[in-house]
Amino acid sequence: MAYMQYGRNILRHIVKDVGSQCSDRVVNPLLYVCQGVRYRKLEVILTTNIDKLGKAGETVKVAPGYFRNHLMPKLLAVPNIEKFAYLISEQRKVIVSEYLYQPEEVEEVKEVVETEEDKMKEYHTAAKRLETTRVAFRRFIKFEKGQPVRKGEPLELRSPITKDDLVAEVARQLSVQVEPESLHLPSPLTHVGELRCRSDYQSPSLCRRERSAGLSKLKSAANEEQ
Repeated sequence: MAYMQYGRNILRHIVKDVGSQCSDRVVNPLLYVCQGVRYRKLEVILTTNIDKLGKAGETVKVAPGYFRNHLMPKLLAVPNIEKFAYLISEQRKVIVSEYLYQPEEVEEVKEVVETEEDKMKEYHTAAKRLETTRVAFRRFIKFEKGQPVRKGEPLELRSPITKDDLVAEVARQLSVQVEPESLHLPSPLTHVGELRCRSDYQSPSLCRRERSAGLSKLKSAANEEQ
């Protein structure tokens, strides 16, 4: 036991001596001087705006590797030396002079006067569209549980279709403005089906012409109430 304890003490002294020698070597100031030279940053001039770094024409400091591997290959920056600084300053002067002395462009707005013939053509196009085109509506239908739907039985709508609904759909689907008073719809539509509604569409020249507007079959919504 005495020999083992003696051997442990010797090992402890050896380790302490080695540790002190290593610490003496690390504290050497020349090592820190070399590290400062290795990680010294470069001054570069940016040629374009870069987020979190600077704007075009500014001088910033970056790591050598970042400049060598990213900025320089993409021409995002140049070294801050005399010739590059002179070129950048001259380019900025040219850009500023062009911006200051650039003539203002004046847009000419021409007013096109619509003739009576153009109005008549527009009227005939709208009247023909009302006569030949159908307007489709989608509505929910009334459906009660436990009652089967019989074939041929008219389906009742949950919300009827009024003149205002018809005018809005004609304007949306056909791009034609129709007055509610010009539609001959005695009562709102309450059942699914097809109906032809007569319309007194008024021309721009104030001559009233009666047109028949075809309304397509009313389709029930896909998500009926179960």
